Amino acid sequence: MTLTKEEFQLWTKYIHDTTGIFLDDSKGYLIETRFDTLIKETASTSFGDLLSKVKADYTYHLRKKVIEAITTNETSFFRDTSPFDLLQNKILPDLIDKRTKTLGRITPLPIRIWSAASSTGQEVYSISIVLKELLIDLSKYDIRILGTDISNQAVAKASYAHYSRMELDRGMTADKLSRYFTTDGTVWKVKDELRALSTFKTMNLLEPFSFPTKFDIIFCRNVAIYFTEADKTRLFQKIGQVLAPDGFLIIGSTESITTCCPLFEPKRYLRSLFYQLKSV
Repeated sequence: MTLTKEEFQLWTKYIHDTTGIFLDDSKGYLIETRFDTLIKETASTSFGDLLSKVKADYTYHLRKKVIEAITTNETSFFRDTSPFDLLQNKILPDLIDKRTKTLGRITPLPIRIWSAASSTGQEVYSISIVLKELLIDLSKYDIRILGTDISNQAVAKASYAHYSRMELDRGMTADKLSRYFTTDGTVWKVKDELRALSTFKTMNLLEPFSFPTKFDIIFCRNVAIYFTEADKTRLFQKIGQVLAPDGFLIIGSTESITTCCPLFEPKRYLRSLFYQLKSV
């Protein structure tokens, strides 16, 4: 089934309004291929007919299926490696030193981390492993890691914390696998000590934020690349509001927010870049 130009325009508006993802004129094939199953499942006669059914479904069941189909959940453990080296060698030591000086000998020392586009959980559990290897005794710290994603399926998988050997082979070394996972039949499960550090929830980053406290570290990698410049600006402005004044923001290695969000100041450590709020 072929997508017409008019249908493409209607779908791109709906996808942008629903997810924040912007599809340019070259992405018609993406809608055709990813919605093919949904077309058959709903017995739709055209892509326009499918969109009408999606909008008329007040249970939001079809809307959720559209989000699952269009979002990209491509990820791996320790993806790009440098952000995790940065976390272990620079950010966490600096943060703990600052918090110790500010809070004194309060135990456990609070650390709040948000993975804003956590997909199926690999980024969150990679962060957990870095924390464990650096801090050793986690009982001395009050660590809470929040993972959010727009995809319900991705959030469910992340919370379940089970991975196939193929998924683990993408970034997970053999020694880390043996230390931080247990076998559960044909899959591997994140050990409870690390799993307990994290919670996951479904969240659209373009909607208003509501958090009980600010975050010390925010990972927002490789998600804003799908947004328009205006949406990207609004996103990072909101992130600035929920980041602690001396907190750390990590974005994708090919991304930059210097021009779109001047409230952040880029800082370099070796070959890695991170951002902090500019001093008032």
